Amino acid sequence: MRLAASDTTAFLQIAVEASRLAGKKAMDELCRVSSSLKNPSELVTQADPLCQEIIIHHIRKSFPAHGVLAEEGPGGAMLLEPPKNTCDIWWVIDPIDGTNNYAHGLLCFCVSIGVFHEGKPVAAVIYDPTTDSLFTATQNTQTCCNGQKIHAGREPISQFASFAVDSHFDAGIEPAVIQIMRMTRFRSLGSTALNMAYVAKGALVGAVTISAKLWDIAAGVLLIERAGGIVTTLDGKAVFPVDLNHYKTQRFRLLSANPKTHPELLAIFKSL
Repeated sequence: MRLAASDTTAFLQIAVEASRLAGKKAMDELCRVSSSLKNPSELVTQADPLCQEIIIHHIRKSFPAHGVLAEEGPGGAMLLEPPKNTCDIWWVIDPIDGTNNYAHGLLCFCVSIGVFHEGKPVAAVIYDPTTDSLFTATQNTQTCCNGQKIHAGREPISQFASFAVDSHFDAGIEPAVIQIMRMTRFRSLGSTALNMAYVAKGALVGAVTISAKLWDIAAGVLLIERAGGIVTTLDGKAVFPVDLNHYKTQRFRLLSANPKTHPELLAIFKSL
C-alpha cells in the first residue's frame, strides 16, 4: 500500500488534535498528581492512562482499523492492538513522556505520537503543553514548531553547545558520555521525546538515548530527519524499519545530532 501526501496530512491533523487534548488533560491533572511503581524502574501517574485513553479515542473516531502500540497497557505492560485490516498503519503513543518529571511537579514533559507505515514513521507530533510548543512533521514535509519551519542546524561541538544525556547511562558507554559532557554544556531534560524535539530545532547539537522504548522515539526520529538531522544506533545503523507486530519492548540505544556533529559524536561511541 502506497501512502499519498493527503494520507499523512490527515494522520498529522488527527495526531495534533489528539496531542492537544491529552496535553490539556495532563495539565488539568497536575493539581492532583498521584504516582505508583509500574515496575522497578518506572513510575506511572493517574494521568498517564487517562491521557492515553483520550488519544486513542480520538484516533479511533477517524481511523478505527489502524493499529495502536502505546505505553500504558493492562498490568503495567504495553498496549498492543494490531491493525484490523492489511493497511499496516500503527499509531505509537506515549501519553506523557517524562512521567518521572510530571510525578514530581517538574514541568518538563510532553505528549508523543508517531504514525508508522510498513515499520517506518510517516507522521509525527511532540506536544509540550507547558510551553504550548507543537513539533510536527510528515515524511513529505519539513519539521515545524508551531507552524514555523525549524532546522537541526550545523552548530559545532563546543563549550557553548548543549548536548542531552539520559538520566542514567550504563558503564559500557560511560567513558564516551563523560567525554562528550566535558566537551559541551550537557543537559538532562528527563524526556527522551523532548530531547529529540530540541535536536530537531537546533537547540541541542545532539542527544544520546540509552534505554528508550519505541514510544519514546516514535515521533522524534522523523522530526529530526525532516529537520535535516541524523539519528542512528550507537554503532551507526539505521533505526527503522521495525516489526511492530512483534515488538516486545526492546530498548533503543540511539545517537541524535545535527549533520555536522553526528559523525564526530558517533566516532566517540564507536571508539569504545
